[in-house]
Amino acid sequence: MSTLFEPEVPAAVTAAGAPAPYVITLPAGLKILNANQRPHYRVRHEITKELRAEAMKAVSECPALMEALAAAKPDALFPRAHILGVYCPPDRGRRDPANYYPSFKAAVDGLVDAGLFDDDDHTRVLGPDMRLGRVVKRGQLVLVVRGLAPDEDPLGYRAVTS
Repeated sequence: MSTLFEPEVPAAVTAAGAPAPYVITLPAGLKILNANQRPHYRVRHEITKELRAEAMKAVSECPALMEALAAAKPDALFPRAHILGVYCPPDRGRRDPANYYPSFKAAVDGLVDAGLFDDDDHTRVLGPDMRLGRVVKRGQLVLVVRGLAPDEDPLGYRAVTS
């Protein structure tokens, strides 16, 4: 099975001179949520809490992001951004990356906590668009965040409104 996306080489082509996207990699082996599962609400809460905290920690451990956040203070780093969520599975089995939306949502909330966005509503964040990545032992979530101009539609469909 070939992978659909490599997080190190973003599929979206950025305009000349546009800043490169930030690749935020969460630790391998985290418990994740799948929309097809129905865990007890306490279990779901604990997994959500850990994913959110790990996303915030991943931002704090990235010198480039911390430098950019410091320069943006007191504002959020991105007024608008596109997020690509990449699920790197632990094996080559068939997957539906969209089923991992609850995990990506928790991670995006961690990015809000870290100060990348003021909020993750539709006026500030497009996505996360979920993709399947390469196989990683124990599985892993990766978020690729790219800043957007006020009226930019990163997918080119003209269906996105700000």
